[in-house]
Amino acid sequence: DSNFILANAQVRRGFPIVYCSDGFCDLTGFARTEVMQKNCSCRFLYGAETSEPVLQRIEKVLDGKQEFQTEVCFYKKGGAAFWCLLDIMPIKNEKGEVVLFLFSFKDITESRGRSHLGDKKEEKQRSKKPGRSRLWAARRQGRTVLHQLSSQFARRDRSEMKINRNVFENKPSIPEYKVASVQKSRFILLHYSIFKALWDWLILLATFYVAVTVPYNVCFTSTEDSFSAARSTIVSDIAVEMLFILDIILNFRTTYVSQSGQVVYDPRSICIHYVATWFFVDLIAALPFDLLYVFNVTVTSLVHLLKTVRLLRLLRLLQKLDRYSQYSAMVLTLLMSMFALLAHWMACIWYVIGRTELESHDPQTWDIGWLHELGKRLEAPYINNSVGGPSIRSAYIASLYFTLSSLTSVGFGNVCANTDAEKIFSICTMLIGALMHAVVFGNVTAIIQRMYSRRSLYHTRMKDLKDFIRVHRLPQQLKQRLLEYFQTTWSVNNGIDANELLHDFPDELRADVAMHLNKDILQLPIFETASRGCLRSLSLHIKTSFCAPGEYLLRQGDALQANYFVCSGSLEVLKDDMVLAILGKGDLIGADLCSTGQVIKTNADVKALTYCDLQHIGLRGLCEVLQLYPEYASKFNADIRQDLTFNLREGSEME
Repeated sequence: DSNFILANAQVRRGFPIVYCSDGFCDLTGFARTEVMQKNCSCRFLYGAETSEPVLQRIEKVLDGKQEFQTEVCFYKKGGAAFWCLLDIMPIKNEKGEVVLFLFSFKDITESRGRSHLGDKKEEKQRSKKPGRSRLWAARRQGRTVLHQLSSQFARRDRSEMKINRNVFENKPSIPEYKVASVQKSRFILLHYSIFKALWDWLILLATFYVAVTVPYNVCFTSTEDSFSAARSTIVSDIAVEMLFILDIILNFRTTYVSQSGQVVYDPRSICIHYVATWFFVDLIAALPFDLLYVFNVTVTSLVHLLKTVRLLRLLRLLQKLDRYSQYSAMVLTLLMSMFALLAHWMACIWYVIGRTELESHDPQTWDIGWLHELGKRLEAPYINNSVGGPSIRSAYIASLYFTLSSLTSVGFGNVCANTDAEKIFSICTMLIGALMHAVVFGNVTAIIQRMYSRRSLYHTRMKDLKDFIRVHRLPQQLKQRLLEYFQTTWSVNNGIDANELLHDFPDELRADVAMHLNKDILQLPIFETASRGCLRSLSLHIKTSFCAPGEYLLRQGDALQANYFVCSGSLEVLKDDMVLAILGKGDLIGADLCSTGQVIKTNADVKALTYCDLQHIGLRGLCEVLQLYPEYASKFNADIRQDLTFNLREGSEME
C-alpha cells in the first residue's frame, strides 16, 4: 500500500523512474506505463499552485544526492490538486555509491485542511522540533520502506543462487531487486535432509511395532495376564509414545513442498499446513495410554481396544510409497511388509474366533474347534475349556501359519476350519488372499509403472540430460543452469507440453483452451477492443516460458522475436550495467511493430531477478493475426507504445 517510486541515480540526464508502486498509481491516477522512464522530479504532477522554490530545491537535492522532506501541492491526472508529504532518500550500494532514489508520497490534504488556521504556529514548532512533526513521521515511514527494500534487495554470489520461496506467488508491494538467499531459521528442519529421512524410517519402524503389538495384546492377552504382559513391554511402549509426540513437534518445524513445487520455510505456513493434513491423525496415535500402567491405574480390555487407533498412522505408509516410488525395491519391501502385517492381523482374528467358540460351547460335548485339535496334537488338551491347551506362543504360530497358507494358497489341511464361524472366516481369508496375490505378487511391476509413469519419465529425461552434459563436457556453471531450469519447469508443468498435448484436438477446442490458459495477458488494456475471433487467434500464438534468477531473457542487440508479459517474479532492464527499469507482475515488455517489416533489435538487456513465469506472443504470429483483422490493427499500433512498460526497440528512447 506504500506510495513510492524508484529512480536511477546513475543516469545524469533526468534520473529516470525505474519502478512505481501500485499505491502511487492509485494516488495520482497515472498508469505505470505513463510513469516509467520519466524524470523523477515528477513534472507531470506540477500545476498552478505547485511551489517553484520547492521544485528548485528538489532539483538541487537530486544533484547533491541528499535526503529531503517537504510538503508540496501536486495535481492528479484528472486535474485535482492534493497536498503531498514528499520524502526523498538516496539508496547506496555496497561500495557506498548512490544508485537509486526513493520518493515516498503521502496524501495530507485532509490533515492540512483541518490544521490550516494553525499553520504558522505549527511551522515554528516543526522548525524547532522536527522529530515530533508529520515530516518526522514520514521519515520513519520512509525508512521502514527502505528497510523493506534492503531486505528485498539482498545480494548473493551469482554462482550460488537458490530458489526464492515467493516464486509464482502474489507479487509483494515492493519488488525483489536482487537474488536473495533463502533465509531459514536454525530451528527449521529440511524435509529432504538426511536426518529427516532417518527419522522417518525410525517412525515407520515404530508404527509397525504398534501395528504388531496392539492387535496381539488385544487378542492373545487375557484379562488376568494383561497387567503382567503390559508390564513386560511398558518401556518399549512408552518409548514409542514419546517418539510419536516428538515427531509431532518436529513436524511443526519441518519444511514441505507447496503445490507450485517450491519449498516452504515460513514457520506459520508450516504449522497451518501440518494442522490441515496429518496433525489430528498423529495426535490420536500419540495418546499416552501406557502411562496408566506407570501410575498403577486399573486397566481393562477397553484400553487395549482404544490403543488400536494408533493404527491410523499406517496411513502415512501411503505417503512413503509415493515418496520412494522411484525405488522399486523399496516399494516392494513396503508392500511385502503390509502383506505380512495383514497376515498378522488375520491370525489375531483367527485366534479370537477359536477362543470365542471354545468359551461358548459345552466342554463335555464339544471338542471340534481348531484350538481343540491343536491341543490334542501337541498333547496339551483343554480341560473344561478353561484349563490347559496349547501355549500362547504355539497358538499364535499356528494362527499365523494358517492365515499365511490361506492367503498365499488354499492351505495344507493340518490346521483347518471345523465350525461354521471358522469356515466363514477361512472363505474370507482365501478371497482376500486371491486379491492380494494378484495385486501384490502378480502385478508389482505393472502397478509401479502405471502409478509412477510420470515420475519414470522425469528420471528418464533427467538421465538423458546428465548424459548429454557428460558427453559434451559442459562446464559446471552451465551444467547447474541446465539442471535448475529443467527441475523448475518440471515442477510447474509436470513435464506436460500443452502444445503437443492439444495438437490433435480441433482448432475450435484448442482456441477455447488457449483463451483460458492465457486469460491474464488477453485482459490487458491493449486487447480490450479486439473481437473475440481476434483474441482466439491471438491465444493460439501465446506460449509460456520460464526464467531462472540470473538468466538473461534478452541481450542488447538481439533480434526481438516476441513481446513478453510477466505473470510472476521480477526482472530488471540493464544497459551498460545501469538499471533502467524494474519489472514485476502484470508488466508488458517488448516493442511496437515496424511498418517496414525490418528486424527489431533490442536496446537493453533483460535479466531475471527471481524465478519468473512469462507468457509471450511471437511478433510473426502477431503480424499474421493483425493482417487478418485490419480494423483492430490500426488501434493496436496506436496504443502499443503507451501500454508497453518498457519499449525495447532500438531508437525508442530517443523518440
